[in-house]
Amino acid sequence: MYSARMSTSDRLIESTRELLWERGYVGTSPKAILERAGAGQGSMYHHFKGKPDLALAAITRTAEEMRTRVGRLLDGPGTPAERVRAYLLRERDVLRGCPVGRLTMDPDVVASDELRAPVDETLDWIRERLAGLVEEGKEQGEFAPELDGEEIAATILATIQGGYVLARAAGSPALFETGIRGLLSLLTPTTPVAPAGPIAPSAP
Repeated sequence: MYSARMSTSDRLIESTRELLWERGYVGTSPKAILERAGAGQGSMYHHFKGKPDLALAAITRTAEEMRTRVGRLLDGPGTPAERVRAYLLRERDVLRGCPVGRLTMDPDVVASDELRAPVDETLDWIRERLAGLVEEGKEQGEFAPELDGEEIAATILATIQGGYVLARAAGSPALFETGIRGLLSLLTPTTPVAPAGPIAPSAP
């Protein structure tokens, strides 16, 4: 399942990442981790202090991977509006849900400050970056001037995470896709917005 060149510790981390996404913290047993990783008994405790330590490594790697992937879109080419659109329309495994967002619904992860930290940091980073792009877009006339960057960023994340829930409940990505299209239609002004500029002096 994993590359023969992958170290045992990496196989343990990767198997834990997948199991956390599929089963949550409680359902991710050391036995299941070892079986999926193809590792022998005792290898977990050779490389990690225990399940919480391994789970932290797995969650941290998942969070870092998401920031890298999302960063390529939010910091990539194009105008602010184009980058926001690229983020909203990026390819996702909708029915599996967000590997980071799903962790916020895991009571064992939420109850642990250490396990929750990389999740909170990643969602905060995405929200802050989106808010900055909305403000940039307002200055360039791409977004309506009355929009608030922080509010729109929170709305984007809420739409995406809520869309995953609706899609999983329906067994179809259709509602997720509908929500994204609806949000894009709300963000797109019906008439061009003049970019902000200096106020012309009034006539004498």
